[in-house]
Amino acid sequence: MNRLTVSLLAASLTLAAPAFAEDAMLIQVKRMSLETAVAIAQATVAACREQGIQVGVTVVDRDGIPQAVMRDTIAPTITLPISEGKAYAAVMFNVPTSELASRADTPIGRVPGLVMSAGGLPIQVGGSLVGGVGVSGAPSGETDQACAAAGVEAVQTDLEMAM
Repeated sequence: MNRLTVSLLAASLTLAAPAFAEDAMLIQVKRMSLETAVAIAQATVAACREQGIQVGVTVVDRDGIPQAVMRDTIAPTITLPISEGKAYAAVMFNVPTSELASRADTPIGRVPGLVMSAGGLPIQVGGSLVGGVGVSGAPSGETDQACAAAGVEAVQTDLEMAM
C-alpha cells in the first residue's frame, strides 16, 4: 500500500468512528422504585374503594415481575393471580389489556400467566415502558382499568419529572 492509500483509509476510519460509537454495547434501562410501585398500588385500591369496590392489584416491573401486590380487605383471593396476569400481559404487549381481548381465545391467549381482559395497563414514562399494573375484582374489566388508570395518574407527573 502506498502512503496515499493508507492516509485515505485512516481518514475514512476516523470519520466512521462516531458511527461505531453510537452503537452502544450496553443500554441503560429505567426502572420504577419500590416506593413508586407501592404508591401506584395504593392509589389504585383507593380509586376502587371510592366506588365501594374491593380489588386485588399487582404492579410489575418492565420484565413482568411483581413489585407490589395488594388485596383489599374482603376482595376474593382469586383477584391476585388475575391482577398479576393482567399486569404481565400489559407489559409483555405494551398495551392496555382491553386491546387484547380479541386475542384471548387464540394460542397466544392461552400462554400461562397471561390474562387478556380489561384491567391491565402498561406504565410508560417519556415513551419508555417501566412496568404495568393489573386490577381484578370490580364488576367489569372497564372499572378495573379505570382504577388502574387512577393509580398510574397518581404518580405520572412525578415519574415524568424524574426523567
